[in-house]
Amino acid sequence: MTESNDIYTSQNNAASAGDNAPYMTIGELSKRVKATVEGAFDYVRVRAEISRPTRAPSGHIYFTLKDDRSTLAAVCWKTVAGNLQVQPEEGLEVICSGKLTTYPGQSKYQIVVNQMEIAGEGAMLKMLEERRRMLAAEGLFDADRKRPIPEMPTTIGVITSPTGAVIRDILHRLNARFGVHVLVWGTLVQGKNAAGQVAAAIRGFDAMPANGAIPRPDILIVARGGGALEDLWAFNEEEVVRAVADCSLPVISAIGHETDTTLIDFVADLRAPTPTAAAELAVPVHADLAAYISETEARLKRGISQRLETANQLVRMAARGLLDPAEMIARRGQMLDYALAGLNTALERALAARRLDLSGLAGRLRPPETRLAEMSGHFTRLSDRLANRFGQMIERHEQAVNSAGKLLDAHSFERVLDRGFALVIDAEGTPLKRAIDAPQGAEVTLRFADASRQALLDPDGVDHVVHKPAKPAKKATAKPSATKDTKQDSLF
Repeated sequence: MTESNDIYTSQNNAASAGDNAPYMTIGELSKRVKATVEGAFDYVRVRAEISRPTRAPSGHIYFTLKDDRSTLAAVCWKTVAGNLQVQPEEGLEVICSGKLTTYPGQSKYQIVVNQMEIAGEGAMLKMLEERRRMLAAEGLFDADRKRPIPEMPTTIGVITSPTGAVIRDILHRLNARFGVHVLVWGTLVQGKNAAGQVAAAIRGFDAMPANGAIPRPDILIVARGGGALEDLWAFNEEEVVRAVADCSLPVISAIGHETDTTLIDFVADLRAPTPTAAAELAVPVHADLAAYISETEARLKRGISQRLETANQLVRMAARGLLDPAEMIARRGQMLDYALAGLNTALERALAARRLDLSGLAGRLRPPETRLAEMSGHFTRLSDRLANRFGQMIERHEQAVNSAGKLLDAHSFERVLDRGFALVIDAEGTPLKRAIDAPQGAEVTLRFADASRQALLDPDGVDHVVHKPAKPAKKATAKPSATKDTKQDSLF
């Protein structure tokens, strides 16, 4: 500022001295203005409203900062635009940090933005609500997408700052309740790089193999301590919300205090009011679990005892209606004694009656020798008749077999061959009935009545088969008797 003022003063003095005052080109003047502006405003923070944001094909972002009376051109280079905590949006009130510079091509000054943050909690809440509505419209917050939390997880993945009090509280609570394996993925929990690290940690845990060297978590806890809305903003970023929505593992969100609400709370499968509460929700208390098991065991024993007592009562009631087994056996024995006594008396009476019958029959019986002689003569006559009939039957069957043999021999194809016919057989042994069934030059076998000969059809290469049209059938004669068909076809 001192150097430029000195130059300006000397130029005025020279101009007042006469027409020999030195002059500058526009380029030289632009350079001096640029150096003056950049030297005086090397770092500034401007609060204003964004207007007409435009992303050029080169990746640079151009927009205008305005208040109720003035405007300021702004540019954010491509190398910085991707790392901005807040992306420029129309009407968004922000605080931009950077340096002032000039643009000689249009003789204007502009701010080169290096950082951008939302100005005021009201603007942040407005952006938060708009983003919540957009994600809710996509169904990311629907209740039917929520996954159940495992009752007895063996491995828990925790995503939080590795050096804060949050991780110590979570580990202390998990050790006090039940022994589980804990995997900690350390990330930033605020700032412009926090959202990317948290999203990468969620996707990293989800990508772990089920049977890998490091056990895959059964559940994830995303945790951070309390803070202002700006401090918790990383958990409102879209990439974190979508990472939780895409995760196949159940996720518990534990961001801030009970009154703090972030977008990750809507998409998570379970929201815990605090990080410590998240550990309590993820793992049951050892003493509570032991008490529950003891109570269940007691109920089971009581149930079994009641069932046994009921069964015993039923047995006793049934026993009252039954007779004593010894008494039942004694009664059956008495009945058996009476039955045996009656049986012996009846047998004696029956034997006496049979003795009388036998005595009367004995006088009427003939001597055995006479009876045997009569039976022998009867069997001899019967044997002669059977032998006679069996011989006649054999003779009739022999005659029938001889007749059938003669008939079979008369109809045999060998007898046809004896009459001058021949049987034509191809190379596969199949009889040929028609000339068209054998191709030209085919090798065939001719079987005669006494022997077989080999033959070659049409050896001169000329097909001698003449296909004559079928003659009309002759009218049947009036003879009633059927004539035997002597064509070869009838044999097969």
